[in-house]
Amino acid sequence: MKNTPLEFWDARYAEDDFAYGTQPNTFFKSTLDSLPTGTVLLPAEGEGRNAVYAASKGWTAHAFDISLKGKEKALQLANMKAVTIDYDISGVLEFQTDKTFDAIALCYTHFPADMRKQAHQHILKFLKQGGTLIFECFAKAQLQYSSGGPKNEDMLFSIEEIKAEFKGLKFTLLEEQTIELSEGSYHIGKAQVIRCIGVKI
Repeated sequence: MKNTPLEFWDARYAEDDFAYGTQPNTFFKSTLDSLPTGTVLLPAEGEGRNAVYAASKGWTAHAFDISLKGKEKALQLANMKAVTIDYDISGVLEFQTDKTFDAIALCYTHFPADMRKQAHQHILKFLKQGGTLIFECFAKAQLQYSSGGPKNEDMLFSIEEIKAEFKGLKFTLLEEQTIELSEGSYHIGKAQVIRCIGVKI
């Protein structure tokens, strides 16, 4: 039985296939492509599809996740694509580095409600002033769909919650959308998401 988040993610990433595919998240890709190349932090990065894409475009990509299985798959993907990424094993609240980053990307990082705001504020400490947050998540209305994401409404988002949890950002995009997901075998079909771009002020 997969009782803890670590056990859940280790089991998912131990599968032969890449759980969410090997292509980057569409919103992450389009947003990153619009920014000057620099350094990017990818918390809870799993099997590395976004970090590997960033590295392929000349970014210095630094990822972390709690799952060693995820790291192994990410390094495998990086090797397949002939790029280099930095990848730490860490929980979100435990993550520390002396570096700050030009961009931070959170793609479907749904932390437990009791630590989510703290996690988001901790992550923002590593974003440079003027740096960009790229954030895509499932909205609360995602519960009506079977295309992926937590089945606990407290782990899903509203626009108001995002504004409250990411203090210190100026949002250049913050909107809820209905999209069609096609990311591996676990993100497939119609989905209700929130897409956010914020600049640290």
